[in-house]
Amino acid sequence: MKVSVVENILKVNDSIAEQNKKFFKSKGLLTINIMSGPGAGKTSLIEKTIRDMKEDINIAVIEGDIETTYDADRIAAAGAQVVQINTGGACHLDANMISQSLDQLELDSVDLLIIENVGNLVCPAGFKLGEDCNITLLSVTEGDDKPFKYPMMFNVSQSLLINKIDLLPYIDCNIEKIKNGALRINPELEIFEVSCKTGEGLGNWYNWLRKKMTL
Repeated sequence: MKVSVVENILKVNDSIAEQNKKFFKSKGLLTINIMSGPGAGKTSLIEKTIRDMKEDINIAVIEGDIETTYDADRIAAAGAQVVQINTGGACHLDANMISQSLDQLELDSVDLLIIENVGNLVCPAGFKLGEDCNITLLSVTEGDDKPFKYPMMFNVSQSLLINKIDLLPYIDCNIEKIKNGALRINPELEIFEVSCKTGEGLGNWYNWLRKKMTL
């Protein structure tokens, strides 16, 4: 019975996600879903992306968190329109939450819609939102074993950003182990080594986004 209930929940979610996807396509949007564990740097990445690309690309953000508007306030200060979704305890966003938030954004002039999912390396990977691409963000401070422990997150993603590489000299983390483990799970994964603090590697990420927007 429990398996049946879960299957029904996912089926309904997938149906709403497909409706979201059609809506995003009608607006000409590239929609990306950024997932990570807590503290990996999702909001910092989005802030940098907005500030560095705002001359060329109009970005809007759906911000997911359990409580507070702290991250949404940071995104607004960076210069993008943003709507906050507080899940009230749920460990992930779902397609219905996204659908209900869309009327709070003016998307006609937007090129890129970024969804920042709740910080969690498990649940967000199981729920489609209508996105074009899933992005996993992993901080080197989390250790190099995460692809092996949380394979589904890497399997459903099109891109992996390994963040906080400026800290590599000070911690015990084998970045090649992360990349090899992730590619063993998903050989098509595109991987970028970045530092949101120093800006290192972010140009490659921006070029990837621009390329996706032209497809």
